[in-house]
Amino acid sequence: MSDAPSPDVQHVKLTTSLGDLFFELDGAKAPKTVSNFLHYVDTDYYNGTIFHRVISTFMLQGGGLNENYDRVPPTAKPIKNEADNGLSNAAGTIAMARTGDPDSATSQFFINAVNNRSLDHESKSADGWGYCVFGRVVGGQETLDKIRNAKVKLDPRADRRMPARPLEAIVIQKAERVEAAEVPAD
Repeated sequence: MSDAPSPDVQHVKLTTSLGDLFFELDGAKAPKTVSNFLHYVDTDYYNGTIFHRVISTFMLQGGGLNENYDRVPPTAKPIKNEADNGLSNAAGTIAMARTGDPDSATSQFFINAVNNRSLDHESKSADGWGYCVFGRVVGGQETLDKIRNAKVKLDPRADRRMPARPLEAIVIQKAERVEAAEVPAD
């Protein structure tokens, strides 16, 4: 990306209980997804949600549960999957979580902890749609490492989709838009 500001590039700061994370969102490649994510940022939806699934060799998922692991109902309708945008689920990228329905993403997102090419778009079929990448982490590497390395418990009673719950809640205290100049150089 160039150094010149673009209306297609937005920046978001997540203040978490472990430190700050900074995201750069690619509205040119994933306009509906970025608009959806910013809706949740701008309405303070993410404030008080947690990173509820942390698998250091896979991904870090958040944005839909509170500290009691109660689901926080989404405030917008599911969006059309834009995983066919050419972006890859590489380490450090941000993608939308969804159910088995390719067009079911709402508020939950994940940060790829490693290269997850198996999550990339392959075809416009139920099995091939993939997960839409819409940005990347551009600041807060120390915080990202703390989240990735958080101690987790494997609760056999837990939903099979959330087997790795952090022992201590990793809370998103505040999500807000910021200017590129506010993103620290890591």
